[in-house]
Amino acid sequence: MQIKDAIVTDHRFPNAFSAELLLLDHGRGCRLTDAAGKSYLDLGAGIAVNALGYGRGDLADVAAAQMRKLVHVSNLYTTGPALELAGKLTGDRFAAVQYMNSGAEANESAVKFARMYAHRGASGGAGAGRHKILTFTGAFHGRTYGALACTPTPKYQEPFGPMLPGVEVAPYNDVDALRAKLDGSFAGVIVEVVQGEGGLAAMTPEFAAALNAACAEHDVILIADEVQTGLGRCGRLFASDGVGLKPDIVTLAKPLAGGLPLSAVLLPAAVNDRLHFGEHGTTFGGGPVTCALASHVFDILTDAAFLAAVRERGEQLRQGLESLRGKHGLGPVVGAGMLRGVHVPGTVHVPDGGAGPAGEQPRIQALSNALRAGGVLVLRSGDDVMRLAPPLVISADELVEGLRRIDAALSGL
Repeated sequence: MQIKDAIVTDHRFPNAFSAELLLLDHGRGCRLTDAAGKSYLDLGAGIAVNALGYGRGDLADVAAAQMRKLVHVSNLYTTGPALELAGKLTGDRFAAVQYMNSGAEANESAVKFARMYAHRGASGGAGAGRHKILTFTGAFHGRTYGALACTPTPKYQEPFGPMLPGVEVAPYNDVDALRAKLDGSFAGVIVEVVQGEGGLAAMTPEFAAALNAACAEHDVILIADEVQTGLGRCGRLFASDGVGLKPDIVTLAKPLAGGLPLSAVLLPAAVNDRLHFGEHGTTFGGGPVTCALASHVFDILTDAAFLAAVRERGEQLRQGLESLRGKHGLGPVVGAGMLRGVHVPGTVHVPDGGAGPAGEQPRIQALSNALRAGGVLVLRSGDDVMRLAPPLVISADELVEGLRRIDAALSGL
């Protein structure tokens, strides 16, 4: 391993990782500091995980207090934190919660539950013939085999084929194509309200209404993948509520446990009633430490005043990106709430000694490199979208600062 100016090379991670990695050391609020002492304004939040920012004493205190009592008990038993969180997550909309560890596992579980429901009593005939899953162009649902089968992007799927059979693809936001495709041979539909890796395409209310109607007509389980959009990211508990989507199952993960690995699958009674003892489980999911943290985080993220502030910051972010779009000839502003982006098309010439390698490179890559060199961390989505998913606690002044620095970086390309 070699480290120079907080850039790690010759590490022992697999080749699926970048050859150069930024070595981060600590954080406070919406800012991170690397091993060389350089500070960064974080507009990515660990890919939408760190909704409450960094260095929070309340999260550390909750985790430490629970670790002194119990760290792990397995799913053979339960704990107070797991029960308390289950009550909060299910509320009056769901019958049960299945805890898992990651977004991919949550989506994998949801697909299993949809097929189980079809086998055991969905109207229109149960049995092995009613098993298909519908996903959509641009979707990303994870990298385990079932979730990967529902992620119809060649670069993710082709090295690992063949995929799980029975998954079909329809165009996202195409009402006519949905109605032509979906029938009683399907067990489930899985869909994102905002496509996190698919260029931040956002679901239209018309498509949401069509999904509700078609799934109800054919008794197909509608799964909302809210791994990235749930728990306040779009200004509401669920982004589904903002477009009128009425899912049977909701999957949650990224911000749920304040940065620790925990995911949740929220189940309706119709599915839970058909599930038998021992048919699904996980060793680590729903542990007492992650659940204690998640219960604390849930209370913060679901506070009405907190969500109102997120909506206000989301509109500020949208307006700021629209201004940059007009000034710099960018493409459309996309996304929703505090999951926003803008298309950065084209290529630029990067001189020797600039941020990143010299020569022609995609403008989005040059922008990302220039921002990191200048102390701002952003994400990408799709081919050319700069994705911004800052901590939800970011202030109006910090957003102004971030947009100003993006403006300067674009001007310098």
